[in-house]
Amino acid sequence: MSSSLTSEPSPSEPAAWVVCLCAEWCGLCRDYQGLFAQMATRYPSFRFVWLDVEDQADLAGDMDVETFPTLLLADAQGLRFLGPLTPQANTLSRLLDSLQSGSLQRAAHSPESAQLLQSLQGAPEYWLDASNA
Repeated sequence: MSSSLTSEPSPSEPAAWVVCLCAEWCGLCRDYQGLFAQMATRYPSFRFVWLDVEDQADLAGDMDVETFPTLLLADAQGLRFLGPLTPQANTLSRLLDSLQSGSLQRAAHSPESAQLLQSLQGAPEYWLDASNA
């Protein structure tokens, strides 16, 4: 596990990761993509990643995704949320507000989530930001 997952983020690191684990064939995922990009602009302190677990299986590693879309929220202190989330703006916004305020409970990173985040840190081409959202 990289040190950036176990320590306070530096000013150049995101406060938290917001990763949508999706699949191109999933209609709900396609519906979600535009909203997810809008949220990347609305919450610039987070690092947003749209990751097709089939097309980018090398990055997804051993993450087990049973339902699409699945959202992973994590920061240096641990995993904050991992589960399916329907493409509804209010639901995602409330979850991100909770992440921003620090009110989401923390769980230890699983080996799979730590591996995924470590892989994503080295793959900025998958990060969304205001310039490519």
